[in-house]
Amino acid sequence: HYIEPDLVLTKDGELVALHDRTLDTTTNVKEIYPTRAREDGRYYAIDFTVTELKKLEVTERFRLETGELYFKNRFPKNFKVGQTIPTLREIIHFVRGLNISSGKVTGIYAELKNPSWHAEQGGRIERTFLEILNSENVKPEDGLFIIQCFEHETLRKLRNEYQTKLPLVQLIGDNLEVYGWMTKPEGLKDIATYADGVGPTYDLIIDKETGGVLDENLFVKTAHELGLKVHPYTLRSDSLPKWASSFDQLVQKLFVEVGVDGAFTDQTDKLIQSLRQLKKL
Repeated sequence: HYIEPDLVLTKDGELVALHDRTLDTTTNVKEIYPTRAREDGRYYAIDFTVTELKKLEVTERFRLETGELYFKNRFPKNFKVGQTIPTLREIIHFVRGLNISSGKVTGIYAELKNPSWHAEQGGRIERTFLEILNSENVKPEDGLFIIQCFEHETLRKLRNEYQTKLPLVQLIGDNLEVYGWMTKPEGLKDIATYADGVGPTYDLIIDKETGGVLDENLFVKTAHELGLKVHPYTLRSDSLPKWASSFDQLVQKLFVEVGVDGAFTDQTDKLIQSLRQLKKL
């Protein structure tokens, strides 16, 4: 079991958990810092220090154009709850404390967000990430971390240049012009030289219209033959694919018919319940 923060760089070289590199669809940044937008009108985390970011409040993600929530039946849009942006260091201490108090083992499945863009801004998100883990005495054998990223160059650098022994997972999006090569046997063979697993959108495994397993499950079979774990994303009970009549049906399709090893979800409790019913947990 892992929590899954997306990480972006701050102006003063720390990492914070944000779904996007921008701040204006999850925080009240426009209210607190009305003059700090870039020329494109957006507010970027890398333009703020941690101290400045801590003055912002966080809410459920909303659409920039309309202010409407992406998921209307989740927590309502509210900047009066007192929730702030957590740093990676805070997350590490929180999870360690949670493990002690609960007697369970929870890890951190961290996504390095937009490394190439951060490099263009003068930051090195990979190095910063490893430096923070080192300063917090995180060791691979602790099993505390898995690193995921959409950019294969970043994962190669982590494995080959930085020689990290932490588990690495190659995320795979649905833009086949960018990620199509990763879905082929030769592409998976290449991924296996630097990563320990793959995290595809489940639309690459299951037909989004019919729910049929694509290509006789070639993707998952090949990945498993190469020793790669398969963790598709993102299972949401409030945003089901057209073919699924229930969240349980989606879980059964992926874990029983397809045979994935894990999955990203926004409803951890419901996924655990489904897996227990399937005797997969």
